[in-house]
Amino acid sequence: MTIRAVVFDVGECLVDETREYGTWADWLGVPRHTFAAMFGAVIAQGRDYREVFQPFKPGFDLTVEREARAAAGQPEHFDEGDLYPDVRPALAALREAGLWLGIAGNQTVRAGGILRSVFAEDVDLIGTSDDWGASKPDPEFFIRVAKVVPFAPEEILYVGDRVDNDLRPGSAAGMHTALIRRGPWATIQWNSPEALELPTFRVESLEELPTRIAHFNSSEH
Repeated sequence: MTIRAVVFDVGECLVDETREYGTWADWLGVPRHTFAAMFGAVIAQGRDYREVFQPFKPGFDLTVEREARAAAGQPEHFDEGDLYPDVRPALAALREAGLWLGIAGNQTVRAGGILRSVFAEDVDLIGTSDDWGASKPDPEFFIRVAKVVPFAPEEILYVGDRVDNDLRPGSAAGMHTALIRRGPWATIQWNSPEALELPTFRVESLEELPTRIAHFNSSEH
């Protein structure tokens, strides 16, 4: 099977989340470097990233705090300036190559609206966990991806920065996967056995994808 569709994760794949996590540290009244150190420790230990908040505010509820931030005029936000610099060139090259493009990640309804405003002309579909009622790594999330992409799962490449949320469930759903090396998860997981064995591609930049996909589609495998 050839790869005919590419679906991207959002955080640390398309969007640099440095600013967003910095604003969470500010909201909690914690030095940003302290928050970042705790974040790295939680990831390295294989724990849910939401546990990062607990030492600073026991009983922290992410949904409740997001609503509180919005009410205080400090809602979650990202824009064109938060995109990684390789995103626009990669999307343009993949579109030029005739590939179907989608964005699907663990994002809120608000974030979905931002994504649609930023990428309205660049992709064929944008879906979020809040839209679908299923969050990665739940297999249902990838079932939903497979339903909205007009190709078979084995013709889909899912691109993300996490072994646990992206590569493992994506591969289990029968999709090809690509691991992009950036952000805290990929940096910590990059040399793990699954990160070395599971993905179809391991890339340092999204701009590698058009050539890698073209080579894959033209070769016997």
